[in-house]
Amino acid sequence: MPEDAGGRLLVAIAGPTASGKSALAIEVARAFGGEVVNCDSAQVYRGLDIGTAKLPEAERRGVPHHLIDLLEPGEPFSAGEYAERAGEIVEGIAARGALPIVCGGTGFYLRALLTGLADGPRRDPTLRARLSRRSGDALHRILRRFDPRSAARIHPHDHPKLVRALEVLLLTRRPMTEMFQTQRRGLVGYEPMTIALDPPRAALYKRIDERCEAMFAGGLIDETAKPLALGVARDAPGLRAVGYPQALAVLDGSTTYEAALADTQRATRHYAKRQATWFRNQHPEAARIEGFGDEPAIVSTVLNLVGEALKKRGHS
Repeated sequence: MPEDAGGRLLVAIAGPTASGKSALAIEVARAFGGEVVNCDSAQVYRGLDIGTAKLPEAERRGVPHHLIDLLEPGEPFSAGEYAERAGEIVEGIAARGALPIVCGGTGFYLRALLTGLADGPRRDPTLRARLSRRSGDALHRILRRFDPRSAARIHPHDHPKLVRALEVLLLTRRPMTEMFQTQRRGLVGYEPMTIALDPPRAALYKRIDERCEAMFAGGLIDETAKPLALGVARDAPGLRAVGYPQALAVLDGSTTYEAALADTQRATRHYAKRQATWFRNQHPEAARIEGFGDEPAIVSTVLNLVGEALKKRGHS
């Protein structure tokens, strides 16, 4: 952190899935009187607990958590909407004299909150519906042709971002990368301290595989079936997170339980790798912590870092 600590402290805990972010956020909150603001795009959905690794209420240890169970699985939610709501919550936390702790692995949401997003056109439902019917590979091919810089930043399997990039391109006749040059301001009056967990790759992948096994054994397929029974569409925003498409394939008989589990493990490992790359590239200023957030030594290191940052601001 800069020595000039004119802004209020905000702690952001980032890193790949299964790196122990939630556990670390709770330790920081309990030590310094904080409240946690979710920064995971899947955990905003109600009823999707197993597949999103949502921390049960009992394990939150009395720490207030915000922006969890906010929407129904069929409701869309953009990074801009997240930044607006999260910003209001951060202001409320600070007004109560508590420490805001933003925690999650959705890097685009974190960037939207901290630094703002480019001003872009509103969603066009008709255009979105037309684009959404195409596969990720097809959308990526189109984007590579007309906006290669955006295509280089978006993974071919990241369907929502591909749809948005092409929507912006078609509505404005400008590439999304051009629009990033006219960013809105993010949070004002805060000095973010970003903690980026970066555990050893082999150990992280082992945890991911074990977590996926536990999700399937714990009822992921039944959890996926419930919103469908209530009329939620198969391609609903809440059912796009890794694990749910694989569970849907089991439900419709197009794959086996074992194959779905293996595919979920593989896709989650790939996602974790992309997350680690994102945080490394987008937050070079972050304090990189080479370990898991639930390891006592890592907790101690982070508590010391946060404690020193608060001391610079005159907190005891």
